Amino acid sequence: MYQSDRGNYKTNEPIAKAFMNSCLGKLMIFVAFILVMLLIAYLTTPTEKEMKAEMEDNIMQCLEENDSIKGDAIDDFVHNMGFIFTNADSTNVEEDVRKAYHMYNRLEVYRHAFYATAYLHNNLHPGGVRVGFGFLGLIVPTVLYEDILLDVGPVHKGYEQKLYRQTIIPDNDMGKTPNIQEYHYKRNPDD
Repeated sequence: MYQSDRGNYKTNEPIAKAFMNSCLGKLMIFVAFILVMLLIAYLTTPTEKEMKAEMEDNIMQCLEENDSIKGDAIDDFVHNMGFIFTNADSTNVEEDVRKAYHMYNRLEVYRHAFYATAYLHNNLHPGGVRVGFGFLGLIVPTVLYEDILLDVGPVHKGYEQKLYRQTIIPDNDMGKTPNIQEYHYKRNPDD
């Protein structure tokens, strides 16, 4: 086969454009973008003090706003979405509820490299349950009312108490046993 043009196949593209169009160039740009985003996430991670103050505020709002079915996750989710961008001017949580919260619950904040998490520890969740996380300067509550312990009492009356009560059914005469024939559960052959 004869090739008429035996010239150089170089293009007149600038080196920057050639680098941008290459696979290595696209990979380097992607890695640089990820590194910049990680740096921004690291610098804007909420501090423990900010996280604790905001989560205490969110938990008090959750205790105050809980006026419908206890443990309704939909209400908690809607309230949590509203709590992201708001701070309570004042919360009207009853004093005994506030004391019970502080007595039976402990809030711990953990700061990681690029985000922070808040966990609520109590007898229901000895290992803690996550009630919020913060990243990019934003604190997102995930508080559920059912995770907050406000009352502690005995589970049963004592160790000698039986867990179930044996019921004694009185021996009543229920009447005559019906004559069950095959056509009661199969079709009647006369039909």
